[in-house]
Amino acid sequence: MIVRIMGEGQVRLDDGHLPALNRLDDELLAELDSGDAAGFRRTLAALLDAVRTMGTPLPDEALEPSELILPAPDASIDEVRAMLTDDGLIPD
Repeated sequence: MIVRIMGEGQVRLDDGHLPALNRLDDELLAELDSGDAAGFRRTLAALLDAVRTMGTPLPDEALEPSELILPAPDASIDEVRAMLTDDGLIPD
C-alpha cells in the first residue's frame, strides 16, 4: 500500500502493519471526540512516526497513486476531522 503524509511524501507500507496503525487511529478518534488536544497531538505524531518507521520512503520523483492520505504533522484538529471517514483515517 502507498501512503502519503501530506507535506512530506509517500511511503510503501505492508498491509500487515494496518492493525497497529488502526489502534493508533482509534485512539486518535477517541481524543478528537473527547476534545483532548494534547492527546490528539501526541497520537497524531505517533501515528505518523509509525508509518515512517514501518514504511519505505519512495523517491520524491515517484508519483504513485496513494491508497491512504494522512494529515501533515502540524494539521489542526479541524483539518483532521475534515479528512475522516466512517473508519477514521485508516480503513479497517
